[in-house]
Amino acid sequence: MKEFQRLVELIAQLRDPLSGCPWDVKQTAESLIPNFIEELYEAVEAIEEGDSESLREELGDLLLHVVFQARIAEEEGQFNIAAVLNQISEKLVRRHPHVFGNQILNDADAVKLNWERLKKKEKTSRSSVLEGIPRALPGLIYAQRTQEKAASVGFDWPDIEPIMAKLAEEESEFNEALTTGDAALIREELGDMLFTLVNLARKLHIDAEGALKATTRKFRQRFQYIEEHYQRNGADIHEASLEELDAVWDLAKKDQ
Repeated sequence: MKEFQRLVELIAQLRDPLSGCPWDVKQTAESLIPNFIEELYEAVEAIEEGDSESLREELGDLLLHVVFQARIAEEEGQFNIAAVLNQISEKLVRRHPHVFGNQILNDADAVKLNWERLKKKEKTSRSSVLEGIPRALPGLIYAQRTQEKAASVGFDWPDIEPIMAKLAEEESEFNEALTTGDAALIREELGDMLFTLVNLARKLHIDAEGALKATTRKFRQRFQYIEEHYQRNGADIHEASLEELDAVWDLAKKDQ
């Protein structure tokens, strides 16, 4: 596409040591990481909010970073954007034998399982199916991806019933830990309970990270309703009792 080629050429011009932009020329693959991550989360936020105009802009910003990183790699004699595009295209064909080949896979779960199996065959240098998951991922995403990887080799609950039983067990152990006052033990048991909740979300085909963020957004909206209520009435929210705040919270639940 001519539009994509224009972007590639613009990045090359910005990186030109003689006629380019001093800021762009100065950047390295490492220096761009914070901006890269920020743009990714801004795109995610646009998706979650259903804001198509913002999403269009944020996808452009993400694409800018992809091309920028490829340009830096090309300057260092590593690879260019064409190699990136060819590699991902080949991978898509290779990992979709049910579309581009003769294999039959009947549902999305079977496709995902087969993807992981094919990936394991390709990544022969990896000694564990759990390798390749970035440890810097947010906790809920890291937990869910780890569980998905383990499930790809059959280490998985058959349905949600044993997960619910496990959750009850973990809750009991957490309550016991609370009685000890042992901070390290309480932290461990809380982590076990969270991990089991993520497992439940995964089994129900729910994105745990997205579910928690949606609930947090709902909390923010209701709490801001409480703040606006006190502002409208010229009262100080800091002087309100918990009972008074709860009463306004109930109003927020009804109105939203």
